[in-house]
Amino acid sequence: MIETEQLLFERRGATARVTFNRPEARNAMTWEMYEALHEVCETVDADDGIRVLVLRGAGDRAFVAGTDIKQFREFESGEDGIVYEERMERVIGRLEQVRKPVVAVIDGYAIGGGLSIASVSDLRICTPEARFGMPIARTLGNCLSIKNYARMMTLLGPARTKALIFTATTLSAEDALSAGFATEVVPRENIDERVDELCASLASHAPITMRATKEALRRLTLAGMPEADDLVRETYGSHDFHEGVAAFTEKRRPEWQGH
Repeated sequence: MIETEQLLFERRGATARVTFNRPEARNAMTWEMYEALHEVCETVDADDGIRVLVLRGAGDRAFVAGTDIKQFREFESGEDGIVYEERMERVIGRLEQVRKPVVAVIDGYAIGGGLSIASVSDLRICTPEARFGMPIARTLGNCLSIKNYARMMTLLGPARTKALIFTATTLSAEDALSAGFATEVVPRENIDERVDELCASLASHAPITMRATKEALRRLTLAGMPEADDLVRETYGSHDFHEGVAAFTEKRRPEWQGH
């Protein structure tokens, strides 16, 4: 089992627990962390004694605040965007297919890639301080894969998905609960106790029932998925995307040109 300083793994009885451990960077994901998360999925599925997987961020500022932007500096063309989204899907799609219930514990920001990780989790237990967003129209000027758009639309509906991306604002924990995205909102001081209770309950339930339900709903969400590489290629190959990355790293506002 791969454990790094940036992604911690712990086994407590029937529960496997992952901590995204870059609190100084709001737990922004590096490729090392993504690859370790993929290995966690393999480990959890191979161990019949593990009944539940819990994901959470270190500290109280963020669950995961996206992908580390430094990794976009080397992009040169739209093909780099295709490779990036395929690499992301290898991890996000694998997490979605974990055969055990996945519980995301969200305290603080779940932004960008963090929202994608939360979206493929089965249950999302939040503190009142949780915030959800996909601010790509304000930050980098990139887009999502067609599968990630489908996941967001399934959970939030098309109107709210457009509003979240177009306005680059965040959903509060209560708004996420009202939208059906958050499973429940628990005070920060009670979150650990509630997660332990939930994990004990899930571990006692029929694993095949939960596994079949997860897979059936996954297939329904992604059934008949259209081809959309042209959208990814156009967006990541654009002047605006490179301007967005440069502006973000230089801590200035991007100057969008629309090409």
